[in-house]
Amino acid sequence: MTRDLSRLFRPKSIAVIGGGEWCRQVILQCEKMGYDGVIWPVHPKGGALAGHQVYTRLEELPAPPDAAFVGINRNATIEAINVLSSIGAGGAVCFASGFSEAAAEDASGASLQDQLVKAAGDMPILGPNCYGFVNALDGALLWPDQHGCGRVDKGVAILTQSSNIAINLTMQQRALPIAYTVTCGNMAQTTQAEIATGLLDDERVTAIGLHIEGFSELRAWEILAQKAHVKGVPLIALKVGRSQQAQAATVSHTASLAGGDVGAQALLNRLGIPRLDDLTTFLETLKLLHVAGPLADNTLASVSCSGGEASLAADTAHGRGLVFPPLNDRQKTGLRAALGPKVALANPLDYHTYIWRDTEAMTEAFSAITDPGIALTMLIVDYPHTDATDWTCATQAALATRAATGHPVAIVSTLPELLPTNVAETLMAGSVIPLQGLTEAISAAEAASSIRAPVTDPLLLPGAPDSSETLTEAQSKAALAAHGLIIPRHVTVVNEVDLSTTDELTPPLVLKGQGIAHKSEAGAVALNLTAGELAEATALMPTNTFLIEEMVQGGVAELLIGITRDPAHGFVLTLAAGGVMTELLADSTSLLVPASRNDMARALSKLKTYKLLTGFRGKPAANIDAVLNAGEALQSYALANAASLEEVEVNPLICTPDTAIAADALIRKAP
Repeated sequence: MTRDLSRLFRPKSIAVIGGGEWCRQVILQCEKMGYDGVIWPVHPKGGALAGHQVYTRLEELPAPPDAAFVGINRNATIEAINVLSSIGAGGAVCFASGFSEAAAEDASGASLQDQLVKAAGDMPILGPNCYGFVNALDGALLWPDQHGCGRVDKGVAILTQSSNIAINLTMQQRALPIAYTVTCGNMAQTTQAEIATGLLDDERVTAIGLHIEGFSELRAWEILAQKAHVKGVPLIALKVGRSQQAQAATVSHTASLAGGDVGAQALLNRLGIPRLDDLTTFLETLKLLHVAGPLADNTLASVSCSGGEASLAADTAHGRGLVFPPLNDRQKTGLRAALGPKVALANPLDYHTYIWRDTEAMTEAFSAITDPGIALTMLIVDYPHTDATDWTCATQAALATRAATGHPVAIVSTLPELLPTNVAETLMAGSVIPLQGLTEAISAAEAASSIRAPVTDPLLLPGAPDSSETLTEAQSKAALAAHGLIIPRHVTVVNEVDLSTTDELTPPLVLKGQGIAHKSEAGAVALNLTAGELAEATALMPTNTFLIEEMVQGGVAELLIGITRDPAHGFVLTLAAGGVMTELLADSTSLLVPASRNDMARALSKLKTYKLLTGFRGKPAANIDAVLNAGEALQSYALANAASLEEVEVNPLICTPDTAIAADALIRKAP
């Protein structure tokens, strides 16, 4: 359901329900920010609160409020939400805790949260267990505490489930204009994705940063990503959870490779949302996006008056998805004219200090290296906190360069504290990006260059089978072969009674005991057999059912291809080094289903094993089309069995110059 959040986030009237200090602060914070709407406190005792007349009942209010801060205990909150919904309020913030987040200690918490959602009906609510929001565009705050926001005309929106992190982010001193700060709390009704989608309707929002603890309502995230792309508002994420232990594998390697955080990363990749790792880079990336928007590509130029800084810039970007292209003829000509013959021209550039304090010459040099073929030009300048008078030339040259070229330009300090707030504000007013910290700047550039259009095909959402069973290898291969997977020629034998059925198979042969999860460890695999050796080999195995196959010859590489059900993110398709290398190399990449053939090809090319597939050191290359066919066969099976599938895996897929054959396969699904 799509809810209209405009009245809640941009209210003309605010009801404050409760009489404590938290509620008093809501009123005071609105007044400090110059809110020009009406504020109606509500409490049964009446009287006055923060200089405002208190209404004793919600029904006595002059009109249904656009927004309400509900700062009373959890049981009373449910009653108040019911009344607000019935009188036509625009939405509410539920401050109280003790709902689902406390369910482990208090069994009634989850039930109360269900009651709260029912009481709200179609009226949107934030929380419970949340601080609410700051709208610094209109000075409307449903926020019961201090904060660091000031009024802005436009800016970024920041959404987080953590109220404490939200407070800390508002206290940033990085000249980042924050238009909205929203805490999401338990998200009992309105999800983080829905909130962000609602904020996209405010044209004053330039970018949205999402601090994400977990995903819910995946369709809402797809809607958000698509709407943001259409509106041209970039999204970034700080997703926590990398350190959680991967989900325990049952019988396959795929589950462990795709467990934990991998599904979340695959989802963000699919949505086109870059991921940041820390709060400072999160803020710096939002600043870059606010000023310049997404970068056109991953090309950088770096300019400094220190060889050490030039090397540091290059090393900081090393191993990331960024490049410093060689200078072209136009850049060299312009730089030589500005710098003279003593400066070695390169990118990153050390221009020495010959032109320091000469604003005109600095502008000429900075403008020369700024180029249509460069997505972002970084001017490395550290402003001393003792006396920065001599550094005005760098500020003015940066502003003049941006005005003259129209291309993205950033002033970057190597340390965050070496770019004063007043200088950062001056730079931003002239559309120069003030980036604090070289590492943060490089990370921000990488993120801003990796924003992509979201995949438009809807995610395949998994079912929730109550139980599962593991098919035998023979059953698994047969099921996958029906969807196009190539498997070896084979026969199945029961109780060793008739090995003559193998006469049509061409040795060498493989004998595998069936009904055993880890066959190699159990001694249930025998390789390179002739037909005459089968009887003796079967007698040594701890089973009475056998699969006999022709051995796959001529393999140049072995891969794992698997799909596992991830209740939080969909179905995760994993490509990895296969066979004995799966655990040894930990070489894997993941996508979400459905994935296009092109996406599979790009993912495959990211593997270290890809060098083997393309012909390593003169050896034959594998048939990449056949590998992709195998991936599509597994995906086809998953699409047809989404309601019951837990996981499907081929390991190894033996890749030859002509084909790709599943040497082993596993399916786990509901009976």
